[in-house]
This record gives sequence, C-alpha cells and structure tokens, in this order.
Amino acid sequence: MEKLIITAALTGAEVTREQQPNLPLTAEEIGVAAYECYKAGASIVHVHARDAKGDPTQDIEAYRAIKESIESKCNIIFQPSTGGAVWHTPEERLQPVELKPEMATLSAGTCNFGPDVFMNTEEYMEKFAKRMLELGVKPEIEVFERGMIENAKRLVKKGLVKAPLHFDLVLGVPGACPGTPEDLMFMVAQLPAGSTWTVAGIGRSELPLAVMAIVLGGHVRVGFEDNVYYGKGELATSNAQLVERIVRIAKEIGREVATPDEARVILGLK
Repeated sequence: MEKLIITAALTGAEVTREQQPNLPLTAEEIGVAAYECYKAGASIVHVHARDAKGDPTQDIEAYRAIKESIESKCNIIFQPSTGGAVWHTPEERLQPVELKPEMATLSAGTCNFGPDVFMNTEEYMEKFAKRMLELGVKPEIEVFERGMIENAKRLVKKGLVKAPLHFDLVLGVPGACPGTPEDLMFMVAQLPAGSTWTVAGIGRSELPLAVMAIVLGGHVRVGFEDNVYYGKGELATSNAQLVERIVRIAKEIGREVATPDEARVILGLK
C-alpha cells in the first residue's frame, strides 16, 4: 500500500473566527499553520486566501504572499483553491493558477452548497483545465457528486487533463453527496483505473471517512475548512492537531505517512 498523503485544508472560504478562534487568516498566520501541519505529518496544504478584513479573496497577490510565507518555512506542497467562494467569478477563481503551483483544485461540476449553488459549467471546467495544462499545474479533481467523475473523464478524452488523475472526494456538504461509508465506497468504485484519491469528510464525517481511507489505500484531508471540531462540542486547537490524530491512527494501523517529496512521487508531480 502506498504511503499515506495527508492534506491540511487550513482556512476555507466559509469558516469565521467566531466559529473557530484559531482560524489562520493572514499570510503569515497561514504560513505558520502550514509549517505546524508539515511538522505534524502533512504533505499538502490546501489554501483559500483571505483579505485584510478576513473575507475570502481569490486575488493573486494574496495567494502570492501566502505561497511565499509557506515556502520560506518548509517544502510542503502548496495547493491553492480555484473554487474560491460561491460568488467569485471564474476569472477571479483562476488567478492563483498563474503562480504556477505544483497543484491546484479543479471542481468537476455544479452542485448545491448549503443555501447557495456552486457553479461549474462545462465551459468553466474546460477553461480551468486548459490553463492548468498550459502552466504544468496538476489538477486535484474535486468531486461533490457522482456525475462529476464522468465530467473528469470527459476532460481526459478532450486532452485537457492527463491521466492518471488525482481526485478529492468531498463528502458531506449540505446539498451534495452525503458523507456515509456507503457513499465513499460507491464513489471510489467509480474512479478510473490508476487514479489516486483523497477523501474530505465534512463535519462529523471527517474522522470516520478518514479512517476508511487509510484502510482502503486512499489519502486523507482534514482541517478547519472541513471541520472546526476535534470531538463533539470540542473545538480543535489547531489544524495540526487534526493532522496529528490522522498520523497516530495511521501508525497504529501500520500505514506509513508520506513526506512531501514522497507525495510528489506518488502524485507524479515534477
């Protein structure tokens, strides 16, 4: 079984300081959080930028500052979001890709997202995929529903994404695919042969789906974007605390955890 890749989703676009007092918001805070997660055992940090008011932004300069802050501290894989917040335009969402990160997310379809709609038309997906291909950025295919896997396959057929693909199965978002063990097993069974995958369980789905992924040979995403709690009613003290738990469980089961460079080999990054 491959070594386990742990992704830390540090901030997200929806979580506030009122919900999680330890949420990192500035470039320096996000850089420190990334370093703490790196020391704890994470190989990738998934990043949403915030502006001076703490609101979500896709501004390229905000991402540049975060990227530089992280790279000054460790060699963890920097993975910016092109999902942004639901109200960002495609042009805004695509800005971080111009920094030529090793990876970036590529959302593979439209779905309900709580009270909102997360819009990803075929035109959007192809535009994002084409630009990532031009810049040598490996997409992490974000999947919220079953049909999005088929959308990703079509991008491969059109020559816009290169196989093998890496998927992030985001399960438990209100309005999209639930985060049950049955849903995870079903989604994994639909992935193209040779794909790698990570699961991001939202809220209370985070820990049980993470444990399943460790056993099944998948990879794991944790962090404040997905879940601000460590236990029921107990706020996590840091993103690193959530990473540390996954490392501990993986070691108990006998699965080794990948370093960033080992993750680069598994994912085929240059």
